[in-house]
Amino acid sequence: MPNFRTQLEAYLDTQAKPEHKYSHQPRLYALTQQIAALTTPTPIYDDDIVYAAAFLHDLGVFIGHRPEDPDALKQWDHVAYSCNRAPELLTAFNFPTEKIEAVLTCIREHQPHDTPQTFEATLLRDADILEQLGAIGILRTAAKLDSDTRFHHFSDVRTSLQRALDTLPSQICLEATRSLAAPRIAILRSFLEALTTEAGPNLD
Repeated sequence: MPNFRTQLEAYLDTQAKPEHKYSHQPRLYALTQQIAALTTPTPIYDDDIVYAAAFLHDLGVFIGHRPEDPDALKQWDHVAYSCNRAPELLTAFNFPTEKIEAVLTCIREHQPHDTPQTFEATLLRDADILEQLGAIGILRTAAKLDSDTRFHHFSDVRTSLQRALDTLPSQICLEATRSLAAPRIAILRSFLEALTTEAGPNLD
């Protein structure tokens, strides 16, 4: 029988719509590994919990898992949806039952405005912040044009990226994450400066 990781990957690969949404999950998990490896003293944590949360935390943002009605989508709580679906999925994939609640804690606390209560949740949250910075952050934000109700113009992308640059670095919890964030912050700042220089007042 395939282990739960293989089953999670296969499930997300079929459910992620638009398809590019799937690449966030394996990158996010890889970042948690990098952060943990750079953290001193060496942390003791449950990698199964981090893995499961990394792959399921954004289930509620996929087409087919979120409302189609634009007004309902504006009010949509993708975190609550992901937490509601995760237990049944993890159980079906033979994930250890006693660890499911810890996975839900990570999902509930993965956003920048949250205060993580466990090291696993802190890892996931810090990694998710890194994904919103640098070249990947730029690419992911630009990909939301016309597929996200908040993004209709290039200026919407610029506003979102500027907000990320202004607010996210100070919300990082771990020193190891800050070291990984530094080059990403520089890339994002340089991009926004170039965007202003090239477009001036005519970005839209």
